[in-house]
Amino acid sequence: MLLSENEVAAALVPVIEYQRMADVLVIPDVCVGSKKEVRSVVLVSRRDDLKEIRSVALDESSRTSATLVRILFREFIGHEPMWESCSPDLQGMLAVHDAALIIGDPAMTFRRIGVNIWDLASLWRQFTGLGFVFAMWMIRASAKGVVRAIDFESACVEGLSQVEQIAREYASPLRLPVAELIHYLLHNITYRIDEEMRDGLELYYQLASRHGLIPSLKPLKTFEP
Repeated sequence: MLLSENEVAAALVPVIEYQRMADVLVIPDVCVGSKKEVRSVVLVSRRDDLKEIRSVALDESSRTSATLVRILFREFIGHEPMWESCSPDLQGMLAVHDAALIIGDPAMTFRRIGVNIWDLASLWRQFTGLGFVFAMWMIRASAKGVVRAIDFESACVEGLSQVEQIAREYASPLRLPVAELIHYLLHNITYRIDEEMRDGLELYYQLASRHGLIPSLKPLKTFEP
């Protein structure tokens, strides 16, 4: 990762990596998260019940989500499947495993026929009543002077003002309707960290620590421009 290797001063980083990296700060108030259904982070299975799942293929590009699905099974569902990191090929994953964790574009574009789908943000809310933060902007503590001039909140506002243009650009390669992508960007994804989202993030870290999924639990340190 470029941030951990000191090759960049700031980056949008999966939140689990905050607990694994030294000397980083998070930018407060802005994030990539979801309060209800995220759509782009899902567990797919031909099984009808989560309790029947005995093996899970994990999208190798997932980090925060791979930790989240482990927490959901250990803490709330009550058993732990076998895990294997795989390339995001849903049919190949399900040919070998009971379920597959898929994130990003592949999670939004596969054929939803003959499978059961559990949205991870929805499961998290079902079990905790909280929203979930998937990624945040983080900076190297030594780069505070460089980053101080960047207005992350204004950049977020500017991006949201161009949602329709972004949706039109990606509709063709993803083969999804423009209206569906606009809804995803405006309603499935949350870009602000309020009290509920912060509580969800703190609980995620606490459970990751309880289940030995991070080396140790460190408090959230924010950068205040």
